[in-house]
Amino acid sequence: MRVRGRAIGLLLGWLALGRAASPAEAPEIVLLLEASFTLLPGQVGEAAPHRFALLEDGSVYVGGTSDMAAGRLAGPEVRGLEQELDRVRKLKGLGSSVSFGPGEARYRLSARKGRPLDITATGDPAGAPIAVKPIASLIASLAAFSHPSLRPYRPAFYALRAQEGKLAGGCRPWSFAMPPDQAVSGPQSIPGSVVSGWPTGADPASVCSGGKTYVVTLRPLLPGERP
Repeated sequence: MRVRGRAIGLLLGWLALGRAASPAEAPEIVLLLEASFTLLPGQVGEAAPHRFALLEDGSVYVGGTSDMAAGRLAGPEVRGLEQELDRVRKLKGLGSSVSFGPGEARYRLSARKGRPLDITATGDPAGAPIAVKPIASLIASLAAFSHPSLRPYRPAFYALRAQEGKLAGGCRPWSFAMPPDQAVSGPQSIPGSVVSGWPTGADPASVCSGGKTYVVTLRPLLPGERP
């Protein structure tokens, strides 16, 4: 399982701890980080899992190029992240876009608890000017997040997306209940039980159906998340 993700560069259920939560009872996402990474030939960056997500119940999800891991933070650990967010919110003149200087890395940091934040940052956090160091520090720590509780995450649902196109090699038959055109029109939520044996995240599959060839991606969804 590729949880850590590849070097940051050009582009961007419950865990097995318990049963999958239904949308009605799923905890809300309170902190989310998306991060770019270097794409290999054929990969689809927008289908990659979230880089980091903290939910209101203290559960955390960490994604790489294809799969995710999940765990849980203790109360003091959650409060530590909230304190870092408070330092970011107190920055004067904070806008929706931040540059850390040279570098093609791109991040999107969203906080949905308390005063909302939605910041797009570019460049290397290590080279950030002092005025935006709190943002750079938080992004760097979330992008490299690790925790003893992390275990492989088996999503209850995936976002299925298809577009006409070809990949190198052969193709597999379409095996999902909905027709391909429905997945071409927009991402569709499908149960994790039907994706066994399929590549997930940024790794696409080549699929043949009705005389057409499709590039199909399956993005892991968090508990209660919609495509």
